[in-house]
Amino acid sequence: MYQVKLQKHNTEAHGIKYRNGLHCTARILKTEGIKGLYTGATSSFIGVAFESSLLFGIYSQTKQSLQGELQSDKPLPKVIIPSAAFSGAIISFVLCPSELVKCRMQVQGTDSVVPKSSRYSSPLDCALQTVKSEGVTGIFRGGLATFLRESVGNAVFFSVYEYVRYYMHSQLKAASFNHSNLFDMGVGIVSGGLGGVAFWSAVLPLDVAKTIIQTSPDRSSSRNPFQVLNMIYRRTGLKGCYAGLGPTIARAFPANAAAIVTWELAMKMLGIKHD
Repeated sequence: MYQVKLQKHNTEAHGIKYRNGLHCTARILKTEGIKGLYTGATSSFIGVAFESSLLFGIYSQTKQSLQGELQSDKPLPKVIIPSAAFSGAIISFVLCPSELVKCRMQVQGTDSVVPKSSRYSSPLDCALQTVKSEGVTGIFRGGLATFLRESVGNAVFFSVYEYVRYYMHSQLKAASFNHSNLFDMGVGIVSGGLGGVAFWSAVLPLDVAKTIIQTSPDRSSSRNPFQVLNMIYRRTGLKGCYAGLGPTIARAFPANAAAIVTWELAMKMLGIKHD
């Protein structure tokens, strides 16, 4: 919630500016109540649940196909990077509509300049009105920014994850550390968490551009993320391109650590070997 609000409000020329994530959260609680913190959560939860399973599934299968007969104990960038970028590109088509609905729901709070008469009553209402007024392509507004964010971001995420995981296993193996399920969980938490931090550190400007593109009331406004970022940079400087960095990074570590631990546990339960 606060990530989208920080990106929207702190890059606009007019309106309220949030000092940080805590200030944004306090404003939401004061003006919208606890319910305001969960605006747009339904579409987000559905999108993330489907996206996560699809992402890891495609990555695993693509990585296995590209690796083929290659035998290597070390992570192979020529396998990891294209596998991760491809899986990210595919899931961007799932994420774009759900994130458009989430963003539009979240920017119409008390501090918004959106008139009450134009606000959506629910995520479904938002999706239907978007399609009705902008056509089917309207629900995919911000698609290029989402595509680039997920392709580049996941290439970074899985590269960091695979290398940190390999390094930790190697170091602990060299120290003759007894292998256990608790040890695997610890490696998953560290490697997944650092991968998540690397993801958002690398592509947050693209996410800022996506938010601006998806929430702009002007249908003729640019959908080119690089043009949007140039406009933000001229208006607010580099700080504007990284709006919401603090809350995003704080959330990235635990969220991605949990995702990786869950994925690795699922593979172990299904008897799938993790190379």
